[in-house]
Amino acid sequence: MIFTPSPMLLKLLYTRGSLHNTPEGVAFSIKNRLDTVRITRIDAVLIDGQRLGVEQIALDFGEGDVRPATVFNADSKGYELPVGQAATFHLATDKLKEGIHTVCVQFSADPFGDLSVEVEDAIVNIPDNRTRIPRQEQDDYSEAAVQARQRFAEEFTGQEFKHLKHYSFDAHTLQGNCEHFTGVAQIPVGLAGPLHVQGEHAQGDFLIPMATTEGTLVASYNRGIQVLNLCGGVKCTVIGDAMQRAPVFVFDDARGARDFGKWVAEEIEKIRPEAESTSRVAKLQYIDTYLANKFAYLRFNYSTGDAAGQNMVGRATFAACSWILENYKGAPIRHFYLESNFATDKKASQINVMRTRGKRVVAEAVIKRDVLQQRMRVTPEQLAYHGQVSNVGAFLSGANNNGAHSANGITALFIATGQDVANVSESSAGVLYSEVTKEGDLYLSITIPSLIVATHGGGTGLATQNECLRMLGCVGRGTVNKFAEIVAGVVLAGELSLGAAISSSDWVSSHEQYGRNR
Repeated sequence: MIFTPSPMLLKLLYTRGSLHNTPEGVAFSIKNRLDTVRITRIDAVLIDGQRLGVEQIALDFGEGDVRPATVFNADSKGYELPVGQAATFHLATDKLKEGIHTVCVQFSADPFGDLSVEVEDAIVNIPDNRTRIPRQEQDDYSEAAVQARQRFAEEFTGQEFKHLKHYSFDAHTLQGNCEHFTGVAQIPVGLAGPLHVQGEHAQGDFLIPMATTEGTLVASYNRGIQVLNLCGGVKCTVIGDAMQRAPVFVFDDARGARDFGKWVAEEIEKIRPEAESTSRVAKLQYIDTYLANKFAYLRFNYSTGDAAGQNMVGRATFAACSWILENYKGAPIRHFYLESNFATDKKASQINVMRTRGKRVVAEAVIKRDVLQQRMRVTPEQLAYHGQVSNVGAFLSGANNNGAHSANGITALFIATGQDVANVSESSAGVLYSEVTKEGDLYLSITIPSLIVATHGGGTGLATQNECLRMLGCVGRGTVNKFAEIVAGVVLAGELSLGAAISSSDWVSSHEQYGRNR
């Protein structure tokens, strides 16, 4: 199913800032941000109301593929323009003066039909003497392109980089993961475990790769893992799964926003197929509506398979909102933004703690009294009381985590396995709970409400990152929940180890022993 783009969204096709003079006239770019389409005809381009016919237009699709519009229109096949690809329009006309100009592109694309994109852009003179990082248009991941940047970095800084330049994979595999690739940052990877996990998806013993430069971190997690294993391992459960995009719609008043929210709730079954038309994987679960002032914030919630899914749900929500903009007949929508800052991408937030972002996972274990005293030199009562005192500190500080350091284990695993490390900002949220059981043992659990992980896409397919995922047995379809359970189990091991170290006053001495404070 293909969604219908509204005029408001069509403006987003134009690449603002791309308008510039050329030796032959004027050029600008459009980029497909909607869905895979086939451009079948170019009708005209209007600059400041002056119509330029097809004989004055040529399209540049990159890699030397330049087509005059007259020839393009004569080809009945058209040109398939995938999502993310740009096309540059070259116009044979007088050069434009500096300042603001109106640009209107009239064309036809299958399956949308006739489309018109009208925007404002500016001509600005940019000095040609700027220092620029070398790049190659045709193949920016070639050995020559990479070496040019390495030489540039050494010449610009006056330094020699011996280690940065050495890597063991084909740089072309980084396309879509890193621009201006110049070298690698070699981060040490230590092993902890094996950790015994009793999950619904992860079952058995798992060797844990942890990428870190912090002394004592691997040792501390390894200590916690040993104690968990002596007590039967860690029980892990995925209890929620949702990835969000949160657009906002602006109205003239609060009543217009309220009525719009009611309409969205009533039309959810029509909105769902529009959103899901963009992906075989993304499934729209529900839409939460939040109203404030004259704004309607919609929080679209999706399941995204083995991918983390931020880009996937952005595209799906874009399609859904296009249908909404085209079909809502109530109070006029004055403005629309695909992201309102309400999904809280790469930011810690209370709504993610309450409503889930990514995977919501619980890890829990019962630590035997004798094991805890022998291995950690603390009693269950000491740790439980320490937890109560720490809760007050977390409350006073406004922290999104009442535990000790879940970000440590999550970050180390994220770097090792090719996750988007900035997602630690959300994923580090944690709700730690402990109690002394009637048998005198310690029950310890942590809920991670917004763990954003993937076993497909992003950096998970890169060389060393994929090897670390294979070490965990988390490569292939249907492995993301397994990975989430393993991460949660590692986090609980770290909470147990550091909590006990602080309670027993071993914390500082351990850092001294392993060299961090020297």
